[in-house]
Amino acid sequence: MEFPVELISYLTKATRVAVLTGAGASQESGLRTFRDAQSGLWAQYKPQDLASPEAFARDPKLVWDWYAWRREAIKGVRPNAGHYALAEMEKRIETFTLITQNVDGLHRMAGNSNVLELHGNILKVRCSECGTFTEVWGDDSESVPRCERCDGMLRPDVVWFGESLPREELESAVNAARTCQVFFSIGTSGVVQPAAALAHAARNKGSVVVEVNAEPTPLTPKVDFAFHGKSGEILPELVKAVWG
Repeated sequence: MEFPVELISYLTKATRVAVLTGAGASQESGLRTFRDAQSGLWAQYKPQDLASPEAFARDPKLVWDWYAWRREAIKGVRPNAGHYALAEMEKRIETFTLITQNVDGLHRMAGNSNVLELHGNILKVRCSECGTFTEVWGDDSESVPRCERCDGMLRPDVVWFGESLPREELESAVNAARTCQVFFSIGTSGVVQPAAALAHAARNKGSVVVEVNAEPTPLTPKVDFAFHGKSGEILPELVKAVWG
């Protein structure tokens, strides 16, 4: 695949790069998107009817079991070539920030270390009362596991509908977007706020903005470089073209 010499030059010289990834970055690993993942017993439910504080208050065991089912599905999933390319990119860039809307933990598994998980991580759980994180819990217990510290019910460490994104992660993401020299938008529709605003924040500060997505998005006309196809194919080729 041919890449513009201007983009290769920008990346060769860049010392600050920020990357935003969405669901499309994980699809090539065989992980279905949030809204497409319902099957079997769970096909009768809409995800938005389970992923909310109201749903957890109404039927905590139902919500817990749904997330246990999703965690089990993720356990067999591995990072794809796009994930590994981003991990390699981090090694080459002095200040590299990976911002993700995904909750699957695949970027860390691939080797990225500076990861901001805007929507949390489905493989982690915390107390719904005191916020304490727990390393060990029982997905197959007859009732929702309890916090050892305060006896509150455990919940997945994800952002539910109606909840705010974690302030510290969001502030760090905005700062990375505003101070980077090159910003990537990968596998995301570019319409879900506030993450969608990050590309515009980068653009407004003079950053080079690059889109990698399966198809054009509302962001496409506003970026400097757009590549449409599989991120698992495009990103490894780009890393090779820039750093050999």
